[in-house]
Amino acid sequence: MLNISRNPLNRKVDLSRFKSSTHVFNKSYYKYFNRFLAGFAIFGFIVLFLPWTQNITGRGKVTTLTPDQRPQTIQSPIPGSIKKWFVREGEFVKQGDTLLQIEEIKSEYFDPNLVQRTSQQRDAKSLAVKSYEQKVRAQDVRINALRNERVLKLEQAQNKLIQSRLKVQADSIDLEAAKINLTIAETKYDRAKTLFDEEIGALKTVEDTRIKLQETQAKRISQEAKLLASRNDVINAQVEISRIKAEYADKISKAESDKFSAQSSQFDSEAQVQKLENEVTNYSLRNQLMFITAPYDGYIQTALRGGVGQTFKEGEELVGIIPANVDLAVETFVEPIDLPLIHKGEKVRIQFDGWPAIIFSGWPNVSYGTYGGEVVAVERFTSPNGKFRILLKPDPDDHPWPQDVRAGSGAFTMALLDDVPIWFELWRQLNGFPPNYYQPMEVTDTKKK
Repeated sequence: MLNISRNPLNRKVDLSRFKSSTHVFNKSYYKYFNRFLAGFAIFGFIVLFLPWTQNITGRGKVTTLTPDQRPQTIQSPIPGSIKKWFVREGEFVKQGDTLLQIEEIKSEYFDPNLVQRTSQQRDAKSLAVKSYEQKVRAQDVRINALRNERVLKLEQAQNKLIQSRLKVQADSIDLEAAKINLTIAETKYDRAKTLFDEEIGALKTVEDTRIKLQETQAKRISQEAKLLASRNDVINAQVEISRIKAEYADKISKAESDKFSAQSSQFDSEAQVQKLENEVTNYSLRNQLMFITAPYDGYIQTALRGGVGQTFKEGEELVGIIPANVDLAVETFVEPIDLPLIHKGEKVRIQFDGWPAIIFSGWPNVSYGTYGGEVVAVERFTSPNGKFRILLKPDPDDHPWPQDVRAGSGAFTMALLDDVPIWFELWRQLNGFPPNYYQPMEVTDTKKK
């Protein structure tokens, strides 16, 4: 009771005779309270020296460990329109099950026998390729025949040239003999004339030697003509050889040109066959794309294109699907200042949204409702929120995660760091210092070695 009145009541009224005053003014009450405060102070001082596990907290969500297990949408690689649906939203499908059937909207694919007609065109071009192959072979036979004939013709012309040269030699010898005979005839004529002039010889002898001289001169002239004719034959033989070479070179070149033309047509036909073969394969695969199938076992999430007859372009989303069997993981985000403290293989405690938990962040052993995780990946660049993304998988040494956890659920994570006293953690938090920098034991042992 505060004595702030100018008329104190305790001087006029005796309070000791009241029962409540005996409890209030009893000095033993203060003794117990002081003992309680002293015990609480001693307990608090002892608590300050208890171990405390430093941690880095973060918010994230449940995802999958591999990208192929995450929810996805199925697109159509070709444009078309929806013809028929075979599934409903929320229905379970197996890998390869047909989800919907589509039909063509492009006029060039309307023909139902397009694959068969293209196959016939391909077969016709294949026959044309074989025909050109036969033509090329025929031209090869023709070229070989011309080359053989050219060899024989050249041999014949060479023989004729040799004969002409030998005839030139024979005619040259005959000419020399005619010249000698002419010299002898002139000598005999001169001798006969001299004897006749000296009246020793007869006139008849002179006339006979003159006739013989004239005959010898005629033979010499005839022999010169034969020699010139033989030399002309040599020139004609050489010209014939050149003519044969030019003639057969022209014939062989023409045959090779025909061969190359046939080969060009053959290669062009083969290219057209390959193109038609490609078109047949593309048309066959396009017919298979008329049915959209499930890529894996999962559940139909959302039909993004409803109704029948609705058209769409290639690459547009048609239906969403969620995998049935996934390896769950948690992606969380940490501040850049805490990134050096996160290492691959570190243990992390996780609280899933919707699962009750009692958490003592510094005493993970007494926390309830948390699950173990292990760091499997640390992003090397910041995310759009300015933090670094960390991927966690279930800890194989801890109890398994709840089976009802779904991808997309929220999660609260605590990365466990070094053990320090509580007073040190309070001092660090008051000063805004980061947690103690440390490295895993395996890395430290390796550096020591």
